[in-house]
Amino acid sequence: MLRRCFLRSLAAAPAAGLVEAVAWQRGGGMAAAEPFKPVDEANTPIGAAKGIHPGRVVWARDAKATSWDGATGHWWDDAYTDQKAVHQMTSRVALELTGQKNEKQAWDALFRSFNETHKLGRAGYRPGEKIAIKINCNQDRSPEWGVSAPPSGRAPGGAPQGRGPGGDARGGPPPGRGGGPPRGALNGLPSPHAVVALVTQLIHAGVRGEDIMVYDTTGQRNVGQPIFTRIRANADKQFQAVQFLVGTDYDLGGRLSATPDMANPIQFSKQGVPAAYLAKQVTEAKYMINMALLRPHGMAGVTLIGKNHFGSVHFPNDGGWSPRALHANVMRTLPMGSYNALVDLMGHRHLGGKTMLYVLDGLYSAAHNEGNVIKWASFDDHWASSILMSQDPVAIDSVGLDILRNEPRATEVRGSADNYLHEAALAPKPPSGTTYQPDSRGTLASLGVHEHWNDAAARKYSRNLGRKEGIELITC
Repeated sequence: MLRRCFLRSLAAAPAAGLVEAVAWQRGGGMAAAEPFKPVDEANTPIGAAKGIHPGRVVWARDAKATSWDGATGHWWDDAYTDQKAVHQMTSRVALELTGQKNEKQAWDALFRSFNETHKLGRAGYRPGEKIAIKINCNQDRSPEWGVSAPPSGRAPGGAPQGRGPGGDARGGPPPGRGGGPPRGALNGLPSPHAVVALVTQLIHAGVRGEDIMVYDTTGQRNVGQPIFTRIRANADKQFQAVQFLVGTDYDLGGRLSATPDMANPIQFSKQGVPAAYLAKQVTEAKYMINMALLRPHGMAGVTLIGKNHFGSVHFPNDGGWSPRALHANVMRTLPMGSYNALVDLMGHRHLGGKTMLYVLDGLYSAAHNEGNVIKWASFDDHWASSILMSQDPVAIDSVGLDILRNEPRATEVRGSADNYLHEAALAPKPPSGTTYQPDSRGTLASLGVHEHWNDAAARKYSRNLGRKEGIELITC
């Protein structure tokens, strides 16, 4: 990381976070954080559950969907992911989440639930209402997946290298951190097949393609060709009309560039954290789907639903389309009961406030945010092969964390990885004492329900045990 960027981004960092960030900068790993251990007992829910079926999280896993041998071609090639199986998984979780009998009814129930919850009546989707799908393209930083970005000082159409997310040339730890592969070989990307399945569900449910936008706006991130070409390969005019909003398009064409909406700031609830802004194309959308990755994270412990919007923010005076200004306030070395910037993102009216559905893409999960995809010891040395859905952002991240913390190869799940979940669940009176007010609506209410399952074998949450509060996990 460039020294001037490193020092500026950590000027306000607490000591624990600074120690960990220094270790990262030196390429020596993040040994300052101990392996994650919950501070709360199993099946002790906190917060208020959300959704048609409150606190429900649905998890589909199909090992037959993923067949890459780890050496031939790329995991995202059609030969190694069964698109039909992914469509079936996506359909099952939507039906189980809503309790409906077919996909069209399931999506109509989701739209109507959102509108009723937001006091907008019982209407479903109407043509012209825009839907923004936020995916995590943290590793999508070159014209071609699996190939390094141009070696020049500026990527085509993008910000200067050296000012990317995180302050270094590519937005993260130095190459080779933890013995990992060179940057060009990184594979921790969204599954094109999972994105295609989600878009297909929406279109088949009656949503116009022109009303769908897939995006990640951080500086050097793109929505790459494996996703773009699979959607556009469908000759149906609805698929041809789907839009893509990116930080950099690498002269590939077909993508939109983000324009910051300066009228709708995110006011972070800690003194000294500057206001951030979103793309106008995002604030103009009525609905959002937060489609994150099931993945550990070297700085925050996990990167799930909560952290996905690091790819949405613009800081006019501190990096532009980059989340660097927030790094010091999500560190996994911060003590439990600390302010966490993720809560402000999860609660802002144009982010969590307009999210109708949360999805975790876990078909091929990476070792961490800068790492290769890994087979899971906890799944008999196979790929994670999973898709999860919920209407409750805290509940789905709680389940995602439990899945990750029980995977022996997910070694980056460390420190206070669930601090933000405690803060979000108890947002009106959080352990940190923070008054979370990211926008003009006043102090946040509880953003969802948090708890940990009883054990990794039974995977039972409170509602699975017959209680009237907490999480309900359905596997299908």
